[in-house]
Amino acid sequence: MGIIAALVTILVATPIIYVQANKQIYANRVTDYLVEEQNYNKDDLKSVKGVWGVKLPSFFVTVTFKDEPNVEYIYFAHNEVIQFSYRPAQGDNDIEEAELKHFDPFE
Repeated sequence: MGIIAALVTILVATPIIYVQANKQIYANRVTDYLVEEQNYNKDDLKSVKGVWGVKLPSFFVTVTFKDEPNVEYIYFAHNEVIQFSYRPAQGDNDIEEAELKHFDPFE
């Protein structure tokens, strides 16, 4: 009985650990990219969160800057880090692309 319980625990825990580890890996890649290549200071970043989504790509990262808390920038970090898009924070849909401080679709 003990071996079966251990195997079931491993089977259940493995995908959870995989997802959590990858979310952290992708968030770290984007943070390093922003600090080392884009010359942001870590203090400029309000949050950097790895996300596991249902659609492809499975993993992406949302970044919120302290000076622009109403916008989440979406980054992919699979082979290279690229800023893909942005989205307004909850309830704030009146954002004009020209007003965005950190949107650079050609990074």
